[in-house]
Amino acid sequence: MLKVYNTMTRKKEEFHPIRDGEVSIYCCGVTPYNHPHIGNARPFVTWDVIRRYFTALGYRVRYVQNFTDIDDKIIRTANEEGVTWKDISDGYIKSYFESMDALNVKHAEVYPRVSETIPEIIDMVRKLIDKGYAYPLHGDVYFSVEKYSEYGRLSGRKLEDMQAGARIEVDEEKHHPMDFALWKAAKPGEPAWDSPWGKGRPGWHIECSAMSLKYLGETFDFHGGGSDLIFPHHENEIAQSVCSIGKPDSFARCWVHNGFITINNEKMSKSKGNFFTVPDILKEYNGEEVRFFILQKHYRSPLDFSRERMDESRAGLQRLHNAKEAADALIGQSGSSDTAAALLEKAEGFWKSFCEAMDDDFNTALAIGYMFELAKEINIYASSVGQGTAYDENDFKKVYALYTKMAGIIGIFEQKADASDDRLTDGLMELILSIRQKARANKDWATADKIRDGLKELGIEIEDSKAGARWKKA
Repeated sequence: MLKVYNTMTRKKEEFHPIRDGEVSIYCCGVTPYNHPHIGNARPFVTWDVIRRYFTALGYRVRYVQNFTDIDDKIIRTANEEGVTWKDISDGYIKSYFESMDALNVKHAEVYPRVSETIPEIIDMVRKLIDKGYAYPLHGDVYFSVEKYSEYGRLSGRKLEDMQAGARIEVDEEKHHPMDFALWKAAKPGEPAWDSPWGKGRPGWHIECSAMSLKYLGETFDFHGGGSDLIFPHHENEIAQSVCSIGKPDSFARCWVHNGFITINNEKMSKSKGNFFTVPDILKEYNGEEVRFFILQKHYRSPLDFSRERMDESRAGLQRLHNAKEAADALIGQSGSSDTAAALLEKAEGFWKSFCEAMDDDFNTALAIGYMFELAKEINIYASSVGQGTAYDENDFKKVYALYTKMAGIIGIFEQKADASDDRLTDGLMELILSIRQKARANKDWATADKIRDGLKELGIEIEDSKAGARWKKA
């Protein structure tokens, strides 16, 4: 039984979909005023794996992820660069897709934008005013937190404590210092839309409520994002959404939040010079290596980014690729023995354990461990066939299917090198191995060993067998 940690209840809960055979997910997306950074990438890679696992279990998944394309930071960046807010948001949304495509993140079913959801936002604000949960003030509209008795439940905060620590400006006329803006009156030079309260634009929190309700309905299975969004963003989303709908158990059933990413054990900050965007990282590491690095820790655990850890991730991923290459070399062969029966039994056990790990709050770190175990067994079997063991086509194909099914959920083995590069590499290695084989036939062990050792220094290992030599990346 699949169990998921719910931030709201602070415990793991058995998952039961609202609608049989379907899973509905809303994840808070980026504010596109800069290239996505490594911290942005974590929730999207995490939810991509969750979506893949639900799909593997046979569910139909509807995944919605927004773009906050109207925001103070976007407006400020546009003013600094002398362009429109739309130029900024469109440009960095393009960068987002380029980065996530490189990380094998599948696209959501819907990517709503705030600028395209203004009518729904205005309608929701009007409804909250009519029900007495919000009030206009000098062209702004505020949500009255005191009117919602459950305020603070998600974050575990008490309203009286928040009030005691609040700093109220001299001209502040809000009913309560924690009341938050649903609609913001227009300022000179800012984008604005007509509303019953005058020209203005949405507050931050109302956006996600309006978009999630529009595309997923009054109740849906999961709402996700980084743990930095628990308060105030998600806390405010719950308050305004539940009050607007008028049903206490409406909106998201389960709240899922991923942990922070630090840089060399420090908080990421531009001022500290340790701010890494995904495009910057992709100059040194490929997208699957970045993705694999993110998934080797449980999504709720803190994750520290460093070149040392990225190099370790690269090496680990290469080990899995090596096993796939060994399997690929066998999979096209024919054979009718039963030598892979024991391997298949182990593979089925690893698959069962892999699923149990994923069923335990999507524990990708543990699941990947079982994938490494299967990779080791595949290498052992491939080596035995190379040494003369008869090949078992039927059972090995079943093993291969389980291995690639694991990979499909983790989201690796999906990037291919340029075909011309592959042909060149394969051709050169075939030439080198033929020269080495000729040296061995002439008992010129010095030349044969020199070729082997030289290739090893370049990260390529040679495996000799009765069937001939083959190479793989170390």
